[in-house]
Amino acid sequence: MKPTDFAYYLTSFFIKYLPVERGVSPNTISSYRDTFLLFIAFVRDEKGKAIERLHLKDINKELITDFLSWIETGRKCSIPTRNVRLTAIHSFFQYLQYEYPDFLLEWQKILSIPVKKGERGTLNYTSLEGIKLLLSMPDQRTKSGRRDLALLSLMYDTGARVQEIADLTPAMVRLSKPSTIKLIGKGNKARIVPLMEKQVDILNCYMIENKLEAPYANQYPLFSNNRKEKLTRAGIGYILDKYVTMARLEDASLIPKKFSCHCMRHSKSMHLLQSGVNLVYIRDMLGHVSVQTTEIYARADSRKKREAIEQAYTDVTPDAKPQWESNHDLIEWLKSFNK
Repeated sequence: MKPTDFAYYLTSFFIKYLPVERGVSPNTISSYRDTFLLFIAFVRDEKGKAIERLHLKDINKELITDFLSWIETGRKCSIPTRNVRLTAIHSFFQYLQYEYPDFLLEWQKILSIPVKKGERGTLNYTSLEGIKLLLSMPDQRTKSGRRDLALLSLMYDTGARVQEIADLTPAMVRLSKPSTIKLIGKGNKARIVPLMEKQVDILNCYMIENKLEAPYANQYPLFSNNRKEKLTRAGIGYILDKYVTMARLEDASLIPKKFSCHCMRHSKSMHLLQSGVNLVYIRDMLGHVSVQTTEIYARADSRKKREAIEQAYTDVTPDAKPQWESNHDLIEWLKSFNK
């Protein structure tokens, strides 16, 4: 069977345009691939059209909006997830505008589909006591427990994203002073994060035990499973969930009901902010493009807000009793007002 134009241009989009022309990271390509796997499944299962018969002329704004609605209602995904899928679709049709402009009007209609706004959720993080409890859970008498302690403590200390931890190799770790670690973030952007002395001790012992300090192991995964395979995001999430469950049994008040790998990143950021670290330094450590992104931690920190408000209240409020309180007629009138 002759390939359809949809199959041809989608293949070219993934093989040539994204990695070669745009230089998009492998993680972004994987995310876009997942979006189109879902789209193909939607067209097949919900619209009853076989993928080998799907042509570009069959795709319009209505089909895409139906797909996005299915993402939310059929798959019960969040609005941010829906918007991630829309980003991948927009990228493909931006590409088609120049490569296949035959249906340019329809492509521009699809590109006009807006990102959906949703309620901003609260920032999930835990206290220093919660992190200490969590990191005390791995059994350091076992090899896997020592690996898990090295992994989780590094994730917290560096504020790294879970994929950044999964992608680490021994070559990216510098244990000699000044000790640092190289993290590869979104868009293949690298940043150097300092390592504290206690973290260096944990990592050093872990790497020696697993022979990761040897030159031949430079490109091995820093964290691997029992089969020496690189840990995936799901694998790291599984490890964290295990210890979160154990920590809740010890003291449920210290661990939020929802606690993911990203909550470790949020927790580190909040603790740095509460310690007085400048937002610019926190931005650089987290790998944010703009300090405006990092400001979410300042907005979420109720303790800092309360301290600032209390300080202002103390400074500006007079000690004298307000004069109107001595006016009993006025007070009685206010009490009876609108009754």
